[in-house]
Amino acid sequence: MTDQEPKTLIQVARENGAQEMGEPLDLGQRVRDLRKARNWTLEQAANQAGLARSTLSKIENGQMSPTYDALKKLAEGLEISVPQLFTQPLRDQVNGRMSITKEGQGARRPTTTYEHELLAENLTKKDMLPYRARVRARNMDEFDGWVRHDGEEFLYVLTGVVKLYTEFYEPVEMRRGDSAYYDGSMGHNLISVSEEDANVLWVTSLT
Repeated sequence: MTDQEPKTLIQVARENGAQEMGEPLDLGQRVRDLRKARNWTLEQAANQAGLARSTLSKIENGQMSPTYDALKKLAEGLEISVPQLFTQPLRDQVNGRMSITKEGQGARRPTTTYEHELLAENLTKKDMLPYRARVRARNMDEFDGWVRHDGEEFLYVLTGVVKLYTEFYEPVEMRRGDSAYYDGSMGHNLISVSEEDANVLWVTSLT
């Protein structure tokens, strides 16, 4: 039986409202918003960045594509990094979302190799998918190939001893308190090597 449950969980989470990428960012508008947030005039922002006022005006109005050197000066003048020029701003308003999952009350999704317990399942548009898992598998032969999915993943061992197999690294034995952070698109499988089923916490990014 194919064990692709982590991938399925992520797909389900996206179908239930996980945040998707929005429209392409308007660099000119982004620069204008950053300047106005600091209450700077064009002249002040241009002086801060070491650019001509006319150059900054053209950037804000989409009349020219700035060179990397200009972008670097602009970012330094605004006291941010170059990538932040192309990053949508975070919501200004705190929405105060919170979800509590009591012990053993998460939604269960059993498979032949893992038994997952979804956490914070009632929250939509999440950027992360947290879940506990009871690791039933004892051998790599129980998997039909590698598990792969989008995003990055964090693994934390709660009880027992596990062995993490990945596509590009040697297997690693992990005990209670050990953790791993890895690329979800890299093939990976987890087995329990302790007498009883091990329990782990997984947190997978959805963006």
